[in-house]
Amino acid sequence: QTSLLLAALAAAPALVAAHGHVTSITINGETFPGFEPGNPSPNSVGWATTVQDNGFVLADSLTSPDIACHRGATNAANSATVAAGDSISITWDTWPQSHVGPIIDYMASCNGDCSTVDKTSLEFFKINEGGLLDGSSAPGRWVTDELIENGLTWTTTIPASLAPGSYVLRHEIVALHEGNRENGAQLYPQCINLEVTGSGSDVPAGVVATSLYTASDAGILFNVYQANSDYPIPGPALASGGGS
Repeated sequence: QTSLLLAALAAAPALVAAHGHVTSITINGETFPGFEPGNPSPNSVGWATTVQDNGFVLADSLTSPDIACHRGATNAANSATVAAGDSISITWDTWPQSHVGPIIDYMASCNGDCSTVDKTSLEFFKINEGGLLDGSSAPGRWVTDELIENGLTWTTTIPASLAPGSYVLRHEIVALHEGNRENGAQLYPQCINLEVTGSGSDVPAGVVATSLYTASDAGILFNVYQANSDYPIPGPALASGGGS
């Protein structure tokens, strides 16, 4: 029965649109609103999108500008201030347990004002990642399971050595429940404007969003409906000072 269920799940399309989006971030006890589709806050630090269904970017759109900050994303007017070395708690509205996969955080310097920067020019470096925790039985235990258990909240730390300035934080879940087939993976990039303070001097080299992944990457085209001893988290290597 278990094998039949797993086979059915692997073959079935996603029928539920309630995937998720970031509702808020919290820094040292202060909470900032994310972008709320249908009810956007003028104080949002999250980039606006045209996504009204909590939907995703498919793996066949990895060379589209939508992969930077989600479908139709436009700059947030506001930024949240965070000190290098401090942690940010990122909270989602919901997440389906079936949508297992990695959670990855990137940053990119705006080289000026993040409220006007061209998203296609942002060069993202990876600061945090998490993936498969236990793959001994399908579909495995993933960091998305921990996200749900932690009240839909994920915590990431700004590298202590990062130079002060204006940055975009690109927080992303890659859902792999259909990742066993070509272009089946679903990506949920969420962008947040940050103003980083501190005395660091590092600005790691990055890549534009359209160069982060390809549809055939081992961490994008991946079958969770079998036992797996390892999972290769997609994207470039962690930048110096990043964590996992």
